[in-house]
Amino acid sequence: MILRLFILFTVVPLVELWLFLQIAQWTSSLFTILVVVLTGVLGTIMTRSQGLRALQNLKQQIATGRGVTDAILDAVMILVAGVLLITPGVLTDAFGFSLLIPWCRRWYRALVAARIAQRFQVSEMPRQGGDSGTNSRVIDSYVVPRQDELDQRG
Repeated sequence: MILRLFILFTVVPLVELWLFLQIAQWTSSLFTILVVVLTGVLGTIMTRSQGLRALQNLKQQIATGRGVTDAILDAVMILVAGVLLITPGVLTDAFGFSLLIPWCRRWYRALVAARIAQRFQVSEMPRQGGDSGTNSRVIDSYVVPRQDELDQRG
């Protein structure tokens, strides 16, 4: 965890700074500043548009009684994209823009779902009592620590 935080708060900004210096060397300082401003403005516009679309999708899914997990994950990814796009950086902007593209979000959702499935155990149990002729089920879940996590805690 410490290594991840170190990379996030030290290595990534250093790489971003190096990339800015390289872009300024290849083009000009004015062009580099213009790119930072334009990506911030474009990112704000795209984030607002995608955010409103995600909110509308969430309301529609709630109204129809469908699951809202995908809509909530989309909203979170759009929020993260907005934060990344207002933060100056080449890598953060590229990742932020990818979070605003719907087909990329589907791919990221699949990664998140796989990660969650890897970390948690989910079991289904048949509903007790009631009408046994229906396909309704109660899904009960609980967190079970993996053995390697227990070993790390000591």
